[in-house]
Amino acid sequence: MKSSIRKRGQRFIRKFSRASVKAGEEGKEHIKENLFMRFSHIANVRLLVVEWCLLVGALILFAITQAFWFSGSYAVNVFSEGGTYTEATLGGVKSLNPLFATTNSEKVLSKLMFATLSTVDYSGHAGIGLAKSIRPNDDGTVWTVKLRDGLKWSDGVPITNEDVIYTANLIKNPLVNTIYSSNLTKVKIEENEDKTITFTLPSAYADFMTALNFPIVPKHVLENTDPQNLVENNFSNAPVTSGAFSFNAVQTTNSTEEKVYYLSANPDYYKGKVLLNSFGIHTYETKDDIIKAINNGSVTATAELSGRETYQINSGSFIAKNSSLNYGAFIFFNTTSEVTKKAAMRAAIRQGINIDKIRAAAPDTTPLDYPVLKSQIKLSKYPELPERDVEAAKTTIKELYPDTKPEINLTTVNSGYLPQVAEVLKEELEKLGFEVYLNTYDENQEFIGEIVAKRSYDILLYDIELGTDPDLLPYFHSSQASNSGLNLSNYRNAIVDDLILGARDTLDRDLRARKYETILEYLSNSVPIIGLYQPNLTYYYNKNVRTFGNNVRLVTAIDRFSDINMWAVSKSTKNKTP
Repeated sequence: MKSSIRKRGQRFIRKFSRASVKAGEEGKEHIKENLFMRFSHIANVRLLVVEWCLLVGALILFAITQAFWFSGSYAVNVFSEGGTYTEATLGGVKSLNPLFATTNSEKVLSKLMFATLSTVDYSGHAGIGLAKSIRPNDDGTVWTVKLRDGLKWSDGVPITNEDVIYTANLIKNPLVNTIYSSNLTKVKIEENEDKTITFTLPSAYADFMTALNFPIVPKHVLENTDPQNLVENNFSNAPVTSGAFSFNAVQTTNSTEEKVYYLSANPDYYKGKVLLNSFGIHTYETKDDIIKAINNGSVTATAELSGRETYQINSGSFIAKNSSLNYGAFIFFNTTSEVTKKAAMRAAIRQGINIDKIRAAAPDTTPLDYPVLKSQIKLSKYPELPERDVEAAKTTIKELYPDTKPEINLTTVNSGYLPQVAEVLKEELEKLGFEVYLNTYDENQEFIGEIVAKRSYDILLYDIELGTDPDLLPYFHSSQASNSGLNLSNYRNAIVDDLILGARDTLDRDLRARKYETILEYLSNSVPIIGLYQPNLTYYYNKNVRTFGNNVRLVTAIDRFSDINMWAVSKSTKNKTP
């Protein structure tokens, strides 16, 4: 059986081999007859051959062209990792310790390099930063903070509760003169067994979460330094950081005051590593210097100029966008000054000046009557302001000063639209019969110490920060009518004091709203201020970069960095997902 199968297989192989040889010979003859022997006929059909070659070539070229032409339909340029973003800021830098940040340059560096327990989020409200949670007790007197897991300083050392408590105690120390000290006065801070931190307040404060927006400094670096010598510590020149960027180097330019601070992306940032490789802060002495830097392309952006400088920006690469701030520009009457101490005089000025004309000197701003914003809390009613009546106002002023022409010392600062607004206000006051002396100062420590602290004015035209949540204590409580306080009108009213404290104490927003409505009624009747407008941040930036989003609500100008992890300068091409 096996022999029979083998013989049949051998016969099949011999037949297949003979058929293969025959097919090969016939194929050669076919190729020779139909290809090689026909080469002599090509000349007769050469035109047809050329036409076919051209047609095939055209089809290939069309396919390649189409591939390039429609590449844009499935590829797009997107912002990606890499590059350096440079901002021009105003003012020198004496210290990189965030607890002593006072100039705009120092505040920007502090925000970029140091994280806080709470922070203003993109919605313009208080949110969590280094803290995983921040919770009050039922009456708002005890606030419990729990830190996120895995936090690190830029030198790799873990950020712990000890750093928070150390920083808070530094801020409370009277030997450490920091802008954050008023937030923690008489506040008790301690660590609990469950690794949380409690802040026990002397009285309830509904908005204490915003008071936790202070930068944390490293205990392991500073604990052996005398508190009164903190500024002299090397930390002020090369700090260990916790924010989106870490300190890299500083370069001095052609002026002793102008420097460039180079920061590198911090891979241990609690929000994750940012897209930018680095961030440069170029400090300048004057706004004119910043305008020159913008026009010659030395920097990427600046937040130091107002809309009135737009005409001086001649670089076609830069554009500007306006974002509202939780600030208010007000006319502050010094209620202890001889000419403005009577409510009747203040009411007459409000009745006589053309507020609409004054506001027109600050274009692209939002009219604001009272120091409580609609974005902060919803009030069911606002006091109605009296109609303008110039003659009635002049009559009242004449009754108060029958024999002399009253003199007014009008003071403002060289910031935003305030100088232009002051000129219009001066004209309005002169129309009412006042002799007006206008003084415009640079906004610096000398102005704060000599003019604001001493209340050396009859009327101050100034803008103030209104915060994420309404809090009128700094500006209208009697306790703040002092050299160190911000009650710029020296306004004193015992009933308003109680209402302000009551509004601070309650967590019930509806009850708080009713208290604020009553406070505004008192302010409307006694006229310590006249509301003018809510200023904007005008941000100039190179149109080829991505900066803060248009959906980011700013409380202060520094809050533009709330989405810093999304800022970018580099682009790459990527295919779209179908």
